[in-house]
Amino acid sequence: MPIGTDGHTVKDSTCDGQLLFSNELLQTIFNSLSAHIAILDESGTILETNAAWKNFSLANGLPEDFDFRQMNYLNVCETASGENVEESRAVAQGIRAVMHGEITEFLHDYPCHSPEGPRWFYMRVVLMHKNGPKRVIVSHEDITQLKLTQEALTENQHHLNDKNQSLKEANVALKVLLHQREQDKADMEKKFLVNVKTLIMPYIDKLKQERLNERQSTLVNIVGDHLTDIISPMVQNFSNAGVMLTPQEMQVASLVKDGKTTAEIAEILFVAEATVSFHRKNLRNKLGIRNRQANLRSFLLSMSQ
Repeated sequence: MPIGTDGHTVKDSTCDGQLLFSNELLQTIFNSLSAHIAILDESGTILETNAAWKNFSLANGLPEDFDFRQMNYLNVCETASGENVEESRAVAQGIRAVMHGEITEFLHDYPCHSPEGPRWFYMRVVLMHKNGPKRVIVSHEDITQLKLTQEALTENQHHLNDKNQSLKEANVALKVLLHQREQDKADMEKKFLVNVKTLIMPYIDKLKQERLNERQSTLVNIVGDHLTDIISPMVQNFSNAGVMLTPQEMQVASLVKDGKTTAEIAEILFVAEATVSFHRKNLRNKLGIRNRQANLRSFLLSMSQ
């Protein structure tokens, strides 16, 4: 189907009979295609180009009356020089492979940048399956937007990969910091316990040996008992279980564990018995003691083990 070269028409059979399409109609269709198309003969000589091919050449500096016909496209590719020489020769080899029937089509995308910006084209070479002289169709489709989109997606993927790597590194660093924090916390608790045992408790013991009245003796004993509670497993178990007690709730818990009654605790802490009962109720709620028959003191003693 050499367009505009030998004056032939193409027949299209339909159920209503035969319709004859003139070269003028075929040329109109040929020129309406967006791809830049050239038709080559068996030697690689250009027989015809469409309007898109001519318009592209005109936009890139060729004169308006420039005629591509009779130019050998293969020779242009094989004698090309400059930075794209290898690519041009690969194109020529691909066209020859199609001509010789070694492959059914040759596909190739390539950059063709201009001063106005980057451009890419997609090249497709196929053999015209038609009786008569061998003809090859070479088409170039502008795929710049597709390439720019692909590059943007690739760049975004690299950006996401970098962020993912940064998050992984930050996660590792955070784990190290948390581990160090736990170690520092354990060291601080150990130092605190040692200081209470070695720097405070000896003086409490000396005070107990002094001649104190009953009330003074009771207060000293309470201070000693509370300090013992602070360094005892019960307080640590409260912390480990996530139970947060107020200072007075801690005082009530310690005295309940020691077997003191509500009245005795009220007298020791200088508060009303109703206040002690209120704290006892809060302790049961915070410790999750739902059964009214469960003994608060027994529970607190179990946490001191």
